Amino acid sequence: MKVTVSQQHLAHGLGLVSRAVAPRSTLPVLGNVLLATDEGRLRLAATNLELGISCWLGAQIQEEGSITVPARLFADLIGTLPNEMIHLAVNPRSMALSVKCGSSSTELKGIDAAEFPPVPAVDSDHGVLLPVADFKEMIQQVAFAASTEEARPVLQGVQMVISGDEISLAATDGFRISVRQMRLSEPVAQSISVIIPARALQELARIAQDGEVRLIVPPGRGQVVFQMENLQLTSQLIDGNFPDYKVILPRSYKTHTIVSTEALLKAVKQAEIIARMGNGVVRLHLQKFDDRPGQIEISAQSEETGANESLVDANIEGPALAIAFNVKFLREALEVIKTPNLVLQTNDNRSPARLQPVGDESFQHVIMPMHLG
Repeated sequence: MKVTVSQQHLAHGLGLVSRAVAPRSTLPVLGNVLLATDEGRLRLAATNLELGISCWLGAQIQEEGSITVPARLFADLIGTLPNEMIHLAVNPRSMALSVKCGSSSTELKGIDAAEFPPVPAVDSDHGVLLPVADFKEMIQQVAFAASTEEARPVLQGVQMVISGDEISLAATDGFRISVRQMRLSEPVAQSISVIIPARALQELARIAQDGEVRLIVPPGRGQVVFQMENLQLTSQLIDGNFPDYKVILPRSYKTHTIVSTEALLKAVKQAEIIARMGNGVVRLHLQKFDDRPGQIEISAQSEETGANESLVDANIEGPALAIAFNVKFLREALEVIKTPNLVLQTNDNRSPARLQPVGDESFQHVIMPMHLG
């Protein structure tokens, strides 16, 4: 292989694929990045067998070929080189990659590309086209609510259901549920229901550029593929039954509180500074008055650090209420609500509460309260 590619493009491409490199593996090749010529372009790829990312770079191909080299070592080297053209060449006898740029010359020991896990081809004519910006927002509003505990793998995933002209994402860790729906530009011929690892979707949101993403679920492979211009992410699906969260969601609420998203988030962040050193709890006291608008008293206390209290004006319909939440969970939910105002819907201090953007029913977040003595 002999290839010439710009340092800037190569460094950017390595930044995209390197998150899929296996940090620790019994297979040394999984710690490597694949470099391969592919129809007049240079392909970079990395995989940990659960997640795979490939990207294609414009390059001058003098000689076809491929090799894998240690990902961290290669990325560190490219990052130190000047913004000039880089000449890459493979010595097939010693299985080494020569890297020349300006006055710098380096040789890296590699592993034969034949040992790198192959990426099966997919039918690009099929699949569902989604606007990248909208799908990234969906991921950001849902994936954070997935569990990080390995005991229940299903809860580490996001349920994706595509039916008719609608796509929905849902995630839960048993204490909170985030659900987001979106209309498709055209209905799908066949419904899809799969569980995608939350980490894979978060990586997709990190690397996806503007434009469209094509979502493909190849039949019988247990995989989902996301294709973009010059970029592809492949993830294994999670096998299992996702909880029927619709049964858990309350059908009605007694108290409806409309409040500024920014003001409530600011107050919760201040409370978290105190709460995180104690029991991690924030209390919300919904208060009503006859002569003026209602308000929410947001408070937290810790024996070690002290106490914090903030007041935020709110429009409250229904009975007044004092309710407590895990402060991190509440803050994370507030951070993904994009509208100026939100509605907090509650029944009592032991029942799930719902957060929703005002004027937007496509997103809802249900959170269990903390039971305090």
